[in-house]
Amino acid sequence: MTKTINESTAAAMLQAADNILLLAHQYPDGDTLGSNFALCRALQALGKTVRVCCGDPIPDKYNYLYQDVPQPDFSPDFVCAVDVADVKLLGDALAKQYGDKIDLCIDHHGTNTGYAAYTCVDSTCGAAAMVVYRIIGLLGVELSPAIAQCIYTGIATDTGCFKYSNAGALAHRIAADCIEVGIPYEMINRVNFDTKSRARIELERMALDRMRFYHQGRVAVMAITNAMVEESQAGENDLEGLPPIPRQIEGVWVGITLRQKADGNYKISVRTGTHADAAKICAVLGGGGHERAAGCTTQGALEDATATILSAVEQVVPRIVTG
Repeated sequence: MTKTINESTAAAMLQAADNILLLAHQYPDGDTLGSNFALCRALQALGKTVRVCCGDPIPDKYNYLYQDVPQPDFSPDFVCAVDVADVKLLGDALAKQYGDKIDLCIDHHGTNTGYAAYTCVDSTCGAAAMVVYRIIGLLGVELSPAIAQCIYTGIATDTGCFKYSNAGALAHRIAADCIEVGIPYEMINRVNFDTKSRARIELERMALDRMRFYHQGRVAVMAITNAMVEESQAGENDLEGLPPIPRQIEGVWVGITLRQKADGNYKISVRTGTHADAAKICAVLGGGGHERAAGCTTQGALEDATATILSAVEQVVPRIVTG
C-alpha cells in the first residue's frame, strides 16, 4: 500500500538519496521525457549519480532534452518513476526488473494505482513536468535554460501546445518562467507540433482512409496496423501525436486510435470532449489517464479490439447510443 506524500517530502527523499534511477513510461512522450530529464539535470547539479531509463527507444526529435546529460552505469539505491500512472506502463522488461522496487512515483494522473512505496500526485496539474518544476524549486536548484526546456516540453506536449482544457493558468505561468530564462521555445513547438516526415504524412493518409464512424458519427475509430507502418516506412518518431486526430473531427464525442504492437495486440488511445470521460472509458479495460485523454491495451485482432473499446464507450456513455 503506497503512502501519499506532498512535494516537500518528495524533494526531501530525493535530497537524501545518492544513486537514483529515474523511470519513464513506454511509448515515451514529451512529458515523461521532459519531466525525467529535468529532474535528472537538477539532481546531477546537486552532485547525485542519476540516469534515466525507458523501456522503449526515445524518438530522435527529443535529442535536445538529453544530448549533454551523463547517463552513468550504476546500481541504484533509489528508484523513482515519473509520469507513470501504473507499473504496467513501464513495459514488460522494466516492470519485471523494478516493479516491486520503486521507492517514489511523481505523477499527475488521478488514476495512479499507487504501486510505489511513496506517491506524490497532483491531478490538478496539466503535466507531470509541472509537479517536477515545483520539486526542483524545493530542491533549491536554479531553473537553468537546460532544465527549463525540459519542463516546457513536458507542459507543451501534454497540453497540446496549450490548446487542451488542462492548460490552465498555472501551466501558462510555469511556461512563462521557462521562457524568461531563455529557452528556444519556437524550436520546441516547431519540432513537436509543426514538423512531419513524408512517411508520417503517408501513414496519416492510410489511417484516415480506414477511419470508421459509429453512433451517428459521435465515435471515430482510427487504426494503425504494423502493416501500415511497414508500408509507409514510418519510424518511431512518426507514430507520436496521432491520437488527437479522430477527436478533431466535427461532431465526434470520442476519438479512438488503435495502434498495433509488435505482439499483434493493440494499444488504445482515447480522446474526448466534454461529452465523455476518457479515463472512465479506459478504466473498463484496466487502463487510465485523464478526463480528456487516456489509454489502455487489449488483446485480439483489430475487429475484436474495436468491438471491445466500443463496448466500453457504450457502458460509460450510454447516451452516445441513444443521443
